[in-house]
Amino acid sequence: MNPTRRDFCRLTGLAALSLVRCTNTWAQEAKRYWLYVGTYTHGKSKGIYFYEWSVEGRLKGLGLAAQATNPSFLAVHPSHKYLYAVGEVTTYNGKRTGSVSAFALDPKTGRLTLINQQASGGGAPCHLIVDHLGNHVLVANYTGGTVAVLPIGVNGELREASCIIQHQGKSVNPSRQEAPHPHSVNLDPDGHYAFVADLGLDRIFIYTYDAKRGHLSPHEIPYASVAPGSGPRHFTFHPSGRFAYVINELANTVTAFVWDSKKGQLTEIQTVSTLPKDFQGTSYTAEILVHPGGEWLFGSNRGHDSISVFRIDKQSGKLELVSHATKGIRWPRNFNIDPSGRFVLVASERADNLVIFELDYKNGVLTPVSVESDVPTPVCLKFVPISG
Repeated sequence: MNPTRRDFCRLTGLAALSLVRCTNTWAQEAKRYWLYVGTYTHGKSKGIYFYEWSVEGRLKGLGLAAQATNPSFLAVHPSHKYLYAVGEVTTYNGKRTGSVSAFALDPKTGRLTLINQQASGGGAPCHLIVDHLGNHVLVANYTGGTVAVLPIGVNGELREASCIIQHQGKSVNPSRQEAPHPHSVNLDPDGHYAFVADLGLDRIFIYTYDAKRGHLSPHEIPYASVAPGSGPRHFTFHPSGRFAYVINELANTVTAFVWDSKKGQLTEIQTVSTLPKDFQGTSYTAEILVHPGGEWLFGSNRGHDSISVFRIDKQSGKLELVSHATKGIRWPRNFNIDPSGRFVLVASERADNLVIFELDYKNGVLTPVSVESDVPTPVCLKFVPISG
């Protein structure tokens, strides 16, 4: 069963305002898309690769879109004119920092042209986003223990950081939590708050975000905590805006929260495992996404080598683990849901491939459709509509 976009919005049972949000932000803008793949370049990869994606589920390789060093995570400007990539390194221009690169996106060919680079404000930047207005890039620096805001110029270029926040402290795992390690930065649906999942501190920090000045300030409720040793990694909102979820890398769990947008408060309601009860090996989670229809949540497991599928209770926001997809996957990092909502594309870092699954929306089963091989160390997947 593969409902239409209207069906997906209706099935979630959202209020009228949320229904408008669903139809406006998750509209299939085109039938063809560029798919950009961020990679690690310590092996065969030379940078960012790209493909042509059809909403019927077909993928066509187009080669190297732009040369770059460790562009492990990507973000697309709301105008679709620019793409931004972290440079996940610890030294840039002789300083102890990583970098962020700005690229111009050719709408006819899909190729990327470097505009400029800026220091990321900390070592090993691993995640970044563009704010809702397209005015700033927000970046999380894993080894630097910082989160930074970089203004975007009128031609897509990056300027020096307007704000750098330094985290302090540690948690209970001596090998992975000896210092702060921000692993992601996200905004709430209204763009008023920024959330930084810090793997090293077992906290999701909450900052008020000034979109005009490009500035972060600690909120009066400064963070939400997860269980010691969990290692929160990536964070996402439910399309209703009522719930939020963080995937915990070290504990292999997902923690669900109720989000109070008036108070700016996350309240934990549940923590569940991403793994089968009988699994005995070592595994680490990576990415987390909620389907735009609002009924399914997905998480990736490196070690168990799977995508976990959870059913979301539309009233409470709580999760029920219903299935795992494993075929063709090896060390899955980021994954993405295609704009039609029918397919889930998985970046298998250690298999050098992309695995395409079709979602049965009724029961949450992911069925493998095809494998795109010879994709060197894929990490991050981003879609951009092809106009015309």
